[in-house]
Amino acid sequence: MASALSPPRGPKPKGVPPSHYYESFLEKKGPCDQDYRKFWAGLQGLAICFYNSNRDVQVLEKLDLRLFSKLKDETWWGSSRDTSYHFSLVLRDQEVKFKVESLESCEMWKGFILTVVELRVPSNLTLLPGHLYMMAEVLAKEEARRAAEVPWCFLQVSRLEAQLLLERYPECGNLLLRPGGDGKDSVSVTTRQILNGAPVVKHYKVKRKGPKYVIDVEDPFSCPSLEAVVNYFVTQTKRALVPFLMEEDYEKVLGFVDSDRENGESVWAVSSSRGSGPAPHTNVPKPLPPVPVPVSSQEDRLPPLPPLPQLPDQDENYVTPIEDSLAAEYMNHDDLKAITSVWARKPGGSSPQAPSLVTRLGDITAELEEKLQKRRALEH
Repeated sequence: MASALSPPRGPKPKGVPPSHYYESFLEKKGPCDQDYRKFWAGLQGLAICFYNSNRDVQVLEKLDLRLFSKLKDETWWGSSRDTSYHFSLVLRDQEVKFKVESLESCEMWKGFILTVVELRVPSNLTLLPGHLYMMAEVLAKEEARRAAEVPWCFLQVSRLEAQLLLERYPECGNLLLRPGGDGKDSVSVTTRQILNGAPVVKHYKVKRKGPKYVIDVEDPFSCPSLEAVVNYFVTQTKRALVPFLMEEDYEKVLGFVDSDRENGESVWAVSSSRGSGPAPHTNVPKPLPPVPVPVSSQEDRLPPLPPLPQLPDQDENYVTPIEDSLAAEYMNHDDLKAITSVWARKPGGSSPQAPSLVTRLGDITAELEEKLQKRRALEH
């Protein structure tokens, strides 16, 4: 009987290509790069995304334009055969150099970057009417995108907390938005600047009137969104006011949740990059070295001693009694003894850290017995 034919397999579905305001090849050189690297780059909102090729959907790197400071033209003093055009993007935390193949591409990149950062079409670049129309379309899209989201410098803080944030983190900006003090839909703007070495803190009220936000100054100014409010303060002060953007906190040590083999409890462990394996858990004692066993001949050779149980850190208020069991069974009272080590309980009657350990040894010589007694004295 002929088997049923399986339907032909179609091509594997690929990821949806990202949508960019503008995209082209771009050579980038960061502060830590030795030379330029070529990427396919795309402007997406307030970020420049870098890919290996124009068919990739996975972003390799991103530049956050919320940290924008300025654009600079670069003069290239390299080989005369290099006809590329250079410009630099200066952010708060770094300066990135770019290289493109034509003047048109250079002006287009600068124009689109300025459009999304300043929310206006630049007029001081060498651009054709078609280019200006494209940037006007991008401006409308970016304004609509920002109107639907809360600015990154809007924080749920009080007036005093806003002043403290601007004072303690001046490198993160000097302007932030916060809820108004009247308990309604109003918004307050707090700024902090330095004048002749002394801080100057100002607070401004922004009233909500329908879909509009009205900045309450001598000449009230109406804005369609909170993002437009931020842009008003930035542009009217010639970029002296910088929106507050707190850097994200990142952990410096790799940690993970592990289970304790003795009691099954979950503990927080820290991995160490210095060794080949993870670092030991915090407050876990190191095992004592094994007791050397003297061997006189093959007949007198004794089985190796197992290591004694680990002792907890005395700083943790543990009590570790070590006692001999009097009820132990003996095979020969003259030659055998039982060594019992019991882990103490934690305060509060918690379960013991480890079960009691009873070790029977045969043919213990007088010298070995003396060493065991010395060890008990050291453990006490």
